[in-house]
Amino acid sequence: MPDTIAHLLLHPQDNVAILTDPAPAGSCPLGQGVTLTQPVSRGHKIARVDIPEGGDITKFGQVIGYASRPIAAGDHVHSHNCAFGDHDRDYQIGVDYDKALAAIPKVEPAHFMGYRRPNGQAGTRNYIAICATVNCSATVIRRAADEINRSGILDQYPNIDGVAAFAHGTGCGMDMGGAGIEVLQRVLWGYATHPNVGAAVFVGLGCEVMQIARMKSLYGGEDNSRFFALTIQDSGGTLATIARIVDHIRALLPAVNDIKREPIHASELKLALQCGGSDGFSGITANPALGIASDRLVAMGGTVVLSETPEIYGAEQLLLRRAASRAIGEKLIERIDWWENYTRMNNGSMDNNPSPGNKLGGLTTILEKSLGAAAKAGSTPLTGVLNYGERIETPGFVFMDTPGYDPVSATGQIAGGAQLVVFTTGRGSAFGSKPAPTIKLATNSRLYDDMREDMDLNCGDIVSAGVSIEAKGREILAHVLATASGTKTKSELCGLGDNEFVPWQLGAVM
Repeated sequence: MPDTIAHLLLHPQDNVAILTDPAPAGSCPLGQGVTLTQPVSRGHKIARVDIPEGGDITKFGQVIGYASRPIAAGDHVHSHNCAFGDHDRDYQIGVDYDKALAAIPKVEPAHFMGYRRPNGQAGTRNYIAICATVNCSATVIRRAADEINRSGILDQYPNIDGVAAFAHGTGCGMDMGGAGIEVLQRVLWGYATHPNVGAAVFVGLGCEVMQIARMKSLYGGEDNSRFFALTIQDSGGTLATIARIVDHIRALLPAVNDIKREPIHASELKLALQCGGSDGFSGITANPALGIASDRLVAMGGTVVLSETPEIYGAEQLLLRRAASRAIGEKLIERIDWWENYTRMNNGSMDNNPSPGNKLGGLTTILEKSLGAAAKAGSTPLTGVLNYGERIETPGFVFMDTPGYDPVSATGQIAGGAQLVVFTTGRGSAFGSKPAPTIKLATNSRLYDDMREDMDLNCGDIVSAGVSIEAKGREILAHVLATASGTKTKSELCGLGDNEFVPWQLGAVM
């Protein structure tokens, strides 16, 4: 029998195996069937049996696509012979709810050292936020933040993590009563009142659609010691506005710094779950390990927030089956239907995913990618479905409707109140975020070794060294609690997070 290449069988019913080492041309990776005519990278799929044209291709015990032509045992299975097709739409809301309840593990209580805000919120960082209401004030807020951060004055205030400028490309030329302005208002208010923000300044031009006064009337006022607003037109122009912002922040520094970390129960953590630059190992290592960490945090009373609706497409049945109520399940189905219509109207397809990088890493269809992505959320009941940027108030595992584009998705989760982001990646990511820091998990050991300055934890040792998924999940949660207590993430140390504030733009630009 020919020498085999290291590979994994993820489920007894799967008709493909996953290479954990690259297979050269001329090899027979599984020791049977045809020999490869071209080399195949690690993370890719090899057929275990002959698959007829139109036949199911199964991974994780689930259908991930259909053979677009006959596939011989031993051959490479990818986009050249595996096609997207319809998936199970026989939704069974809540049928696995009791099973999901039983999946909540028994855990010991845990705490982190966080910042207790006067309104009761629990923060993991202490930023001053400058929020632009319109693109016209983007330069002003960036220059003001840069002046403070580079001046050296923050060295005198060790409890302040920095001044963050949240600029964007919209705020005007939009429908006053449309979905776009509703989303932007929700996001801006969510950032300004975020638990990781000690004080906020709103800066507008003055004549834009996105009016500060209207936002305050919608969401309620804030104590002026934490909340301040001005416009360029009323302040005398660009340079005068920059000077006014800088003077105001300098005056705020002693009060914002006057806070100390204290023990806070882990039940007050809201953890945003993200994945980007996924590969064939994402659903095997980092995502299921993060799922273990998610289950343990839920067991402590905390909250985990899955998002990226286009990237759970095809796996929504797994979430619906553990929904806590029919209303929760029906809201998720409504968002799936909305996305199908949204992509159709824009001449797109829900299978526009995976990206070219995902495919190079071994992912072939959105069904395959979604099954792996959903694993980040673990196995506990689905307790809520939120609109983009909506305040996260229900504990447990909740889902937020967002695009799959990471900066837009994470912006919505942070606006909802998530104090930390955990981001799994198999191809590599230079993503960071403020005011909620991002922890990055590498799905394979090669990536971790290549990008140690960007990756916080290696989950590739699940395959390369036999570390159990359970043990890795515990390691992830311990790292989450340490980060919540002030340990800097690799993205923070690299200075990332200033350009990843990207609110979802909806509606016509007029």
